[in-house]
Amino acid sequence: MTRIRLGVVVAALAAVLSAGASAAEPPWPMPDWPAATPAGVGMNAGALARARDYALTGGGSGIVTRHGQAVLRWGDQDRRYDLKSTTKAIGVTALGLALADGKVEGLDTPAHRYHPTFGRAKDTTGREDWLRAITLFHLATQTAGFEKRGGTGRLLFAPGTAWAYSDSGPNWLAECLTLQYRRDLRDLLFERVFTPLGIEPDDLAWRYNAYRPKEIDGILRREFGSGISADADAMARIGYLYLRRGRWQGKRLLPEAFVDACRTVDDRVRALPVIKPGDYGKASNHYGLLWWNNADGTLAGVPRDAYWSWGLHDSLIVVIPSLDVVVARAGKSWKREKGADHYAVLAPFLEPICASARGGAVRAGRGSVRSSSSAVARSSADADHPPLPRRARSQGTAAPYPPSPVIRRIRWAPKETIIRLAKGSDNWPITWADDGALYTAYGDGYGFEPRVEQKLSLGLARILGAPPDVRGENLRAPSAEQVGDGARGKKASGMIMVGGVLTMAVRNAGNATLASSRDHGRTWTWVDWRFQAGFGCPTFVNVGRNYAGARDATVYLASPDSDSAYKPADRMVLARAPAGRLMDRAAWEFFERCGRDGAPVWTPDVARRGAVFQHPGRCYRGGIAYCAPLGRYLWVQILPGGDTRFAGGFGIYDAPHPWGPWTTAFFTERWDVGPGETASLPAKWMSRDGREMYLVFSGEDAFSIRKATLEVTR
Repeated sequence: MTRIRLGVVVAALAAVLSAGASAAEPPWPMPDWPAATPAGVGMNAGALARARDYALTGGGSGIVTRHGQAVLRWGDQDRRYDLKSTTKAIGVTALGLALADGKVEGLDTPAHRYHPTFGRAKDTTGREDWLRAITLFHLATQTAGFEKRGGTGRLLFAPGTAWAYSDSGPNWLAECLTLQYRRDLRDLLFERVFTPLGIEPDDLAWRYNAYRPKEIDGILRREFGSGISADADAMARIGYLYLRRGRWQGKRLLPEAFVDACRTVDDRVRALPVIKPGDYGKASNHYGLLWWNNADGTLAGVPRDAYWSWGLHDSLIVVIPSLDVVVARAGKSWKREKGADHYAVLAPFLEPICASARGGAVRAGRGSVRSSSSAVARSSADADHPPLPRRARSQGTAAPYPPSPVIRRIRWAPKETIIRLAKGSDNWPITWADDGALYTAYGDGYGFEPRVEQKLSLGLARILGAPPDVRGENLRAPSAEQVGDGARGKKASGMIMVGGVLTMAVRNAGNATLASSRDHGRTWTWVDWRFQAGFGCPTFVNVGRNYAGARDATVYLASPDSDSAYKPADRMVLARAPAGRLMDRAAWEFFERCGRDGAPVWTPDVARRGAVFQHPGRCYRGGIAYCAPLGRYLWVQILPGGDTRFAGGFGIYDAPHPWGPWTTAFFTERWDVGPGETASLPAKWMSRDGREMYLVFSGEDAFSIRKATLEVTR
């Protein structure tokens, strides 16, 4: 902020003098934001100026930060503004504290457990069975069914069956938390969050409840629907806490899983009918826990991981993890165009900021808002790569998840050092077998030298040695080999060895199927069933040699949620089975969601499968392996579009579990060479400290190998 605070200075000096301070720590605004020029943080000053000028059509104040540094400010930085519904996103922070403190059991707990008179007041609220079914999750996602007004309100529908913007529902949530803590939520948040962030009472005020009695059970009653006034600097600090996933100066203030829930769309909310769609558009496709987001790409020039608070008069706290950007703005309302999508008013502000950080340009006018999802074109049967999906054309350079907390950077060996073998063949799912060799499969080619006499859609091979001394040899297996170019021929998409048994996931089989070998690939047995939905291009989650080092006796299988290997999906899905029962369809379960304790919930019903990873229109082929030294699963995903054998991009994402939460270790829209149609990081070729490994990819239709060196935080 523009004035210096004694308490903040003392805290800042303590942090500097701390022996545990880490060189990898990002900058912190203590006592004030470090200043940077746009060029100094890779932003375009002209694009930022356009965003500021649009903001000032409604007057007010604002700040743009990147990499923890203030890049642009306008207006009176010390003026407090009535933030209206931005209070929802700030207030819900108390729910994160309650989850961390065990004050509430979880989001799926019925609200009436925490409020003896929940839903009952002078207004008629509706049916008793509906009231008792309302959970904290419903209150925090606008799916409880309460009408808009901030009083006690009526119930409009059964909880979880529709989406309706409400002040009443969030206000009930505030009361549940007040009763659990037995204290004023303002005092709680100042003690636990605002003060550690350097926010003082002069910067943020929370008025008394305007809709309900001043007290509840003798405790001051606040509301989440509205009520907070704050200056732009305080707003930005709150956004920065969320950008840093609940951590502040090395201390965790909020659970990381809670922050993720705030910024993403839960599968139970997505596509629910919206009450008053003329006012709120397709809100159920872009709403988290009282935070708005761009998960469905409605704002075409804004990354899909962007999320924001949004109050009357267009008060905004905007968090864009993939760009490491936080923006705060408050003032008067911007001019709306009649009949426009409810997000359209945001585009002229947010899109230039994003274009600035990407080094690109945004077209003039009112911004670009998608009115509907674009269809994804299928590839021809003769090609093993799809054309560029229309929805992906305007995606820019934004990764779908925030930066990894473990992997700071990945450096690639010079492209001249790339090893290319088996030219003319692709695919290469790979596993580390009990005999020390890597086993793999190729597609649409003739394999390694000496090449097989007939072009195979599915051929097998064994890889010996380690880079740079690597050689491959073809394995002839008539019971496994397939013919047929592109989609006309079955192809391996996953390979794993567990207990000396090789198992292969095979696509282009009317969805996907499995085959196994007990003699190191010489003979194969095929199952008589197929995955029936959503597993069109599955890959196994590999661990160590012969699956050594696995955390349990369970094998995982991940896939784009599409029935075709040629159609990119909006999300990735996950299945599991006991290691000894991979060929038994009845043994397979599917990830549905994470429960209130953060543990995965599994279902035998594939129709109830949920997402473990989301990147709308861009979830495609790849490979997953566990890096034991780092304790992270590494998922390489090719970005669809064009002929990726010769040009294209990919991401490497990391997580502590196969179901996440995922972060971004590396992301590029255009690598310096073609990444091919699929890629993976074999566990065999990972160094003991996890800092060196080799990418196997099918660039230039070959078994291609390139060294990666990781900079890690620990």
